[in-house]
Parts: sequence; structure tokens; C-alpha cells
Amino acid sequence: MTMLNKDMTLCISLSARPSNNGTRFHNFLYEELGLNWIYKAFAPTDLGQAIAGVRGLGIRGCAVSMPYKEDVIALVDRMDASASAIDSVNTIVNDDGVLTAHNTDYSAIAQLIERGGLDPASSVLLRGSGGMAKATAAAFRDAGFTEVTIAARNEERGRGLADLYGFAWTPDAAGVTADVIVNITPIGMAGGADAQSLAFDAEQIAAASVVFDVVALPAETPLIRAAREAGKTVITGAEVATLQALEQFVLYTGIRPTSEQVRAAEEFMRAQ
Repeated sequence: MTMLNKDMTLCISLSARPSNNGTRFHNFLYEELGLNWIYKAFAPTDLGQAIAGVRGLGIRGCAVSMPYKEDVIALVDRMDASASAIDSVNTIVNDDGVLTAHNTDYSAIAQLIERGGLDPASSVLLRGSGGMAKATAAAFRDAGFTEVTIAARNEERGRGLADLYGFAWTPDAAGVTADVIVNITPIGMAGGADAQSLAFDAEQIAAASVVFDVVALPAETPLIRAAREAGKTVITGAEVATLQALEQFVLYTGIRPTSEQVRAAEEFMRAQ
């Protein structure tokens, strides 16, 4: 077991509701690969001070989760194309005090759309309008989907996101059905006021062929459980978490683990 020492490289994550997913995934791979690194999750009380700490303490990498994916843009030095294309950040890499923002959410979702064999002719309902929603909408657009509706109560954000990708907007998802339904809100997230709530109702789940929930904690959200019980194809936030964390690991360390090592890290992450 690696012991804490003065030469250890630190990576962190910032989230309003931290989980152990990234902590277990990254630390497992550090141990597996014999790296003198450690990863720790935080819930910042002041985002600006937290990012200043990344720079000032020489923290190598910083994962960014809801609700900070857009707020950190003003706090970094450079925007990689993956982040600037969608104005959303989920990863910061520190190179000698220069902070570069990336987004690995997009690539993770794009991979899952491809792996799942989702038909671009399908109708899609995306509920949410934050930074993760931008990555999700971009991935569906780039995969050839055109019949997409963004459901968001905030008209400025929702309509703006829809217009950006040529999609439709509605202020309320209630009563709207689609072949693919995607929750990109905190509804169903452990620790929140809506932890036991469903982002879509039974009628919407019944009408869908694919149910996708980006919430990673818990791995089996109320929406995913309901979709499985209804016999639907599901894509989970835990799958997104694994794929985006892998790309973060590569950005931080410059090492790409083998597929076997990634599977072992994923199993360790989910065994918590």
C-alpha cells in the first residue's frame, strides 16, 4: 500500500455532492501502475479559492462536476478545443501553474451513443440545460440526431442550448415522449432533495426504447431502476463516469491503462 509522502502527486475533484467514484477509480489505477499519486474529492465552499489552490499548491489535475462546469471557465488560463467547443469544463490540467480546461464528458457520451447502436432517426428528449447538458446535446448532434427536444425551465439557458444545436425547446418535459429520454439534471442523485424522484414519468418511460441517466451516484438511480423494470435499454451515469474518468487519467498521467486494468478499476469503483 502506498503511504503518503512529500513527493506524492495530488489530483482532486470538485463537486457540490462528491462521490467516491473518481476517488476509487483513479486511486486503484495509481496503485495498479505503481504511481506515487493520490486522488481526493472535495465539496468547495469557495470555487475561486479552490481553483487558486490547484494552481498555488501544484495540484496536477482537477475534475469538475455539477454545478461548476461553466463557472470555472473564468478561472482557468487556457481552453482546450474539447471544452471551448461547448463552453463546459469537467477537467483541469495544471502544467507548472498554467491551468488548461478540457471536457471528457463529450467523448464519453459519444462513445456510449455509438456502443449502444442508437439510431440517429430516433426522437430524443434531453432534460437539463447545464454544462453536462451541453456535452450531451453536442454528442447527439454530432452523432446525426436531429429530432431532439431540450426540456428546461430556464428559458434563456434552455432555448439558448436548443438554438445552438438546431433543436427544439420546451419549458416542461411533462407529457413529452421520445424514443430516447435522457436525464441531465440532479434528479435522482444521492443526497439531494429529489434523490427518490423520477426525472420522467411512467408514461414517458413506457414510450421510450432507451433510457439514459447521466447521474452517477447511485449507479442505479430511481429512473434506471424503473427503466429496467419496464424492460428498456438503459445507459447509466456510472458508464459515463468510467469513460470520462479514463480520459482524465490519461490527461493527468500521460499513461493509458490496458482494457483489463480499466475493467478492474471500474469493478473496484462500483463495489463501494
